[in-house]
Amino acid sequence: MPNIKSAKKRVITSRKKAVGNNVIEASRRTAVKNFEKAVKAGDKELTNEKLNIAIQRIDKSAKSGLIHKNKAARLKSRLTKMKNNME
Repeated sequence: MPNIKSAKKRVITSRKKAVGNNVIEASRRTAVKNFEKAVKAGDKELTNEKLNIAIQRIDKSAKSGLIHKNKAARLKSRLTKMKNNME
């Protein structure tokens, strides 16, 4: 445990940020998995809806710095490709 006051504050703020980051990251992963399930089910309307949600979550992760912008682009490209090959 840190002894200096500012170090104690950093511990508290880093915990808060870690919790927020975990929420964003978990929601991104869940959205991608839900999209993949919709693709396997073959429902086009549900797939379009889940794709939009997944892209929003990916963009939010990239904006907050959890994932690199190139990884975000790669993920969105893969998901879009899955949707297009489904048809």
